[in-house]
Amino acid sequence: MPVSKNDTRVETRVRTGSDEKRGPSVASVRSRVAYVIPGLHYGGMERLLHDLTKALSPRGFEVHVVVLLGFGRFADGLREVAELHQVPPMSKLSLIYPRQLTKVLRRIAPDIVHSHAGVWFKASRAARLAGVPVVIHTEHGRHVPDWVTDRLIDNLASRSTDLVIAVSEALAEVLRRRVVHDPRRLRVITNGVDVVRLRPSPDASGLRRDLDIPAGTLVIGSIGRLEPVKNYRLALRAFARMGELDGGPPPLLVLVGDGRERGMLEKLATALGVAGRVRFLGWRDEVERLYGAFDLFTLTSRSEGTSISLLEAMSTGLCPVVTDVGGNRGVLGPDLASLLVPSDDEAALAAAWRRHLLDAELRRVMGRRARARVQSEFSLERMVENHIEIYRQLTTAAGLENRR
Repeated sequence: MPVSKNDTRVETRVRTGSDEKRGPSVASVRSRVAYVIPGLHYGGMERLLHDLTKALSPRGFEVHVVVLLGFGRFADGLREVAELHQVPPMSKLSLIYPRQLTKVLRRIAPDIVHSHAGVWFKASRAARLAGVPVVIHTEHGRHVPDWVTDRLIDNLASRSTDLVIAVSEALAEVLRRRVVHDPRRLRVITNGVDVVRLRPSPDASGLRRDLDIPAGTLVIGSIGRLEPVKNYRLALRAFARMGELDGGPPPLLVLVGDGRERGMLEKLATALGVAGRVRFLGWRDEVERLYGAFDLFTLTSRSEGTSISLLEAMSTGLCPVVTDVGGNRGVLGPDLASLLVPSDDEAALAAAWRRHLLDAELRRVMGRRARARVQSEFSLERMVENHIEIYRQLTTAAGLENRR
């Protein structure tokens, strides 16, 4: 259904590549951005795109979200502010000639195509074939070690990309050395979260009752994909090593998320003798509320860009204990550097957990510092404004400011 003359929103129904070209609307006078992403299921990248899309619409942008693999929970609420597009299934040859994606982009006719991890080469090629003036890509993290073929393909993609955004300084350095053809095309925009919405929980006890957590039990929590890069094997081994705490009920380890390693991790918890003290909650719709049930937040990843779950946990005033990989050191900053532990060091991780679980005042102090750090450096508003500045610089350089 077309928008009315007085309606500044874009159309909200989901389109597929078979739709006819959309006619003119009031929204056509706005800068038009098309995000290309594998899907909108669970994950930090998907949460970031959701928040960015909702923030850009009232700031003079017409936003389109193009998915290759399907929609998910992070599509909720986007149809009111953006147009959503599902690309029809593509063959293996689409890496060379992404015909269906090119067709979708031609119909949208965006000023900017902005791809996200997992679709860089295909999206950059389709954007150029569709005649899109500005092509941007955001890299959210890389596997360590990465494959030579991945580096070669991404290097080719960077040659047809006007700007590559890294979500941390550490990731930017990797891209400069190993991936991006022209390092002058690289910028850092760190992720951000809504610090107004994500604040210390006013009802932690009620949430714990809902989760059937016994009174007085200390909880180590983590939210993330149960995939090899997140290294939850380390979390289980460290938890088994830490043992019980003196003077109270045994602590719980609560893992929120799902992925290919869930079955293996459940078996490992049993083999380590801690299955009764580990909760695998899967993905929850109320995931952001769950931070209020934790006493300590942890990440045990082998690689990170700028972790959204870490930023969210810190914004809620949780004390984080995380591995010293990727962008984690940059997120914590110098005042929280003592909360970093070496990657794959289960003894160091167990010791850090024990120290902070046994010292409630230390947890509170670190939690306050953590929230202040996110408020000053990693707010959603700051991230959105940084994107808008980049978009306007590139569209101006491309001579698009008076095109519509």
